[in-house]
Amino acid sequence: MRPWVIVNGQVMEGDRPAIVLDNRAYHYGDGVFESIRVVRGKPSFLESHWMRCQEGLKVLRIERPEGLDLHTLAQNIELLVQRTGILSGRCRLTIFREGRGQYRPESSTGGYTIELLPLSQEKYTLNETGLTVDIWPEMRKPVNVLSIHKTLNCQYYIMAGLWSQERGLDDCLLQNDRGNIIESSSGNLFIVSNGVLYTPSLSDGCLGGIMRMQIINLALANGMKVDECSLNPQNLLAADELFFTNAVRGVQWAGAYRTKRYAHRSAQHLVDLLNALVLS
Repeated sequence: MRPWVIVNGQVMEGDRPAIVLDNRAYHYGDGVFESIRVVRGKPSFLESHWMRCQEGLKVLRIERPEGLDLHTLAQNIELLVQRTGILSGRCRLTIFREGRGQYRPESSTGGYTIELLPLSQEKYTLNETGLTVDIWPEMRKPVNVLSIHKTLNCQYYIMAGLWSQERGLDDCLLQNDRGNIIESSSGNLFIVSNGVLYTPSLSDGCLGGIMRMQIINLALANGMKVDECSLNPQNLLAADELFFTNAVRGVQWAGAYRTKRYAHRSAQHLVDLLNALVLS
């Protein structure tokens, strides 16, 4: 089936050029994006994605695209589901600053694109084999107002992913400029120690993930203690479980960090709770 995309509210063929060359998303990474899981034809946690997106636009001083709100976003995603026939997929909303200019933009008007790609799994599924991970030593993420937002400048995470790939690792752990463990190259980070769920605080510079928020809420609602705090490498060695979260994959558990080995009992329980929530 032919791919389709939506550009500023207009449905276009997805296998042909859709944006112009001087688009600021391409030239400068000037914008934000959201990766939204579509389950059985419906976008999951759409309101939370929309709220985070609006916060990012405020920080970047980009105006909300004309005609785009939560209602029209839902309609556009539904239209793409109908056109593509994709009932389980990854939907990407990209909002960028339109107009010309270089580092100093000539306007702050926003434009947007919406894409939908298929996924093989109908619902969130925990990985059968635990990921092998290590700490990425080459760079540290600065803690500032941009740290928690999902901007189009992803070079930091790409470099971390390449480092993992070159060493035969499945993922790697990132540190902030204070040396605290804050996230993985592909999502937020959680550890379980003595029955308590720990995750880095947003004040340490980790991404304000939508799935991070959902997992925290699910854990609290089901009687699990949660602590948002600073984590260091010693905490990884003392933990019983280590897992990562993002909006598309859900929960992915790590089986090994150097010589340390982990279980995944809590991770599986949280995936079950997550699916019950999404499919209800």
